[in-house]
Amino acid sequence: MEQYRSRQNRAWVNGILITLNIGYFLFLEIAGSSEDILFMVEHGAMFGPLVLVNHEYYRLLTSIFMHFGINHIVNNMLVLFVLGDNLERALGKIKYLIFYLLCGVGANVVSLIAGMNAEMPVVSAGASGAIFGVIGGLLYAVLINRGRLEDLSSQQLIITIIFSLYFGFTSGGVDNAAHVGGLLIGIALAAVMYRKPKRLPVDGSWEI
Repeated sequence: MEQYRSRQNRAWVNGILITLNIGYFLFLEIAGSSEDILFMVEHGAMFGPLVLVNHEYYRLLTSIFMHFGINHIVNNMLVLFVLGDNLERALGKIKYLIFYLLCGVGANVVSLIAGMNAEMPVVSAGASGAIFGVIGGLLYAVLINRGRLEDLSSQQLIITIIFSLYFGFTSGGVDNAAHVGGLLIGIALAAVMYRKPKRLPVDGSWEI
């Protein structure tokens, strides 16, 4: 019964995150073009030299709400819509928001460090670092719940991770450092922030 009520608990923080991503994307499309590199840099995309030299650290955050073109945002938001609510229910709303933002910013930091010695710095944007963090967090939660959390199984998540990383490493223009960084940060944060529910033997309810 408690599990049923948990499923009905609306994950409105995840919905707000999706709305913010879509809203900023629409603003960028109306004001200019989300596929214009210079325009994206002007509006908060990640660009290593501006962060390291000009100390524009806000880009570590703003870039996770920006996407290059319709396909980019649709793909990311679909994954976040399908998986994000599970982790929000597992962590709680405030923890989930902190978790998501830390994964996104952390993934950008990893990407920044990985690209420091690159001859040609690249412009990057997208929620995928944070989303990989969500997947990593769910993987941790599923594993310590004996391979299942709500309708998710460890096999499903592992397959998702393998295919997502494979697609990234075999495609051009993908920030794989941010993906791997987000995934590992998500696992580490979940180990700190997530607590497995304890079942009470008397009435069969769950204690969070």
